[in-house]
Amino acid sequence: MHHLNFFTAGESHGPGLTAILEGLPMGLKIDTALVDAELARRQEGYGRGGRMKIETDRVRISGGMRHGVTLGGPVAMWIGNKDHVNWLGRMDPLPVRGSRKKNAPVTQPRPGHADLAGYLKTGTADIRNILERASARETAARVAAGTLCRLLLAQLGVTIFSHTLLTGGVRCHPDYEDLDAMEREAASNDLHVADGDSYDRMRKTIKGVWGEGDTLGGVGEVIVRGLPAGLGSYTHWERRLDGRLAQAVLSIPAVKGMEIGPAFENATMRGSRVMDTIRPAGKNASAEQGRYARSGNRMGGLEGGMTNGQPLMIRAAMKPISTLTQPLDTVDVNTGRKVKALRERSDAAAVAAMGVVAEAMVALTLADVVLEQFGSVTLADLKAAWKRHLRQIARR
Repeated sequence: MHHLNFFTAGESHGPGLTAILEGLPMGLKIDTALVDAELARRQEGYGRGGRMKIETDRVRISGGMRHGVTLGGPVAMWIGNKDHVNWLGRMDPLPVRGSRKKNAPVTQPRPGHADLAGYLKTGTADIRNILERASARETAARVAAGTLCRLLLAQLGVTIFSHTLLTGGVRCHPDYEDLDAMEREAASNDLHVADGDSYDRMRKTIKGVWGEGDTLGGVGEVIVRGLPAGLGSYTHWERRLDGRLAQAVLSIPAVKGMEIGPAFENATMRGSRVMDTIRPAGKNASAEQGRYARSGNRMGGLEGGMTNGQPLMIRAAMKPISTLTQPLDTVDVNTGRKVKALRERSDAAAVAAMGVVAEAMVALTLADVVLEQFGSVTLADLKAAWKRHLRQIARR
């Protein structure tokens, strides 16, 4: 069974991040400028902190490609950390000499982070050994790997975008009847809001919270179009696509909830109002759904662990960012005394950035499922298998 695997390595203030993506077929053209563009999107958003002004992420591919085309082996990528120059001595991978070695250990765990749980798990004398890897900086490597998967899916006619649905109590009300317009609107502003009337209110809310040294969370939504019915499985729990997507999205730092379509709203309604009834498609038949059409998409494009031909809609709930510029109370693990938590650079809000990371994780998951179901050594073979599946759907 063909599988896609990816690994990341690197710390928040280390020399850089490495991503290795294994399983892409031979023959996929990769334009690194497109990867850089996605890395830049991850850094966007009003309310982002000072580090976004320091880092300008760029990818360097060092293996798995020749002349811009994948060879079928693992693809290796490197994203350097410009901020590492400010952390020489404290975050060198190799031993250092002299004054660089004199680093006060972090002993004040920050609430909401991996700090205390990681300390209790490992007993490390310096909590920095936990927080550097647990940092959301690692998601830049995920975006790089996910972008390659987006390019693969695009070859099959599958497109992905995200938008910010909620931040600081300001909820957007985009027009879901026109997904093209939603995508254009979300791409036109730094908060990735698909409802122009909400942008100014959202920005004003973030500005107020930022001035108070506090933070916000919110909800972002990923929308995928072009997926045919039948991706995933109804026979094995671990192959159900909804479960695989949930694991991928919930692995994003600060994401604490996930729903497919308006799942939590559906839970408050009667079944007769929630189920997407089925009817003949007639002349409006789509390649993804074949001869059938639906009354709506309250299932978010998934039924029984499989895609149903409707747009896939995934919402991720992000908690308020844990690092505050006015630190919260904590306890020093060495002395047992009440102190203020470690203060580091922070964002006031980052839901737009989270949405970009969620796009990447969704792309990685979908590419894995596609290669598993239509496993092929070359891109040409994959595209042929995909077209056969669409023809089968059209006949059924």
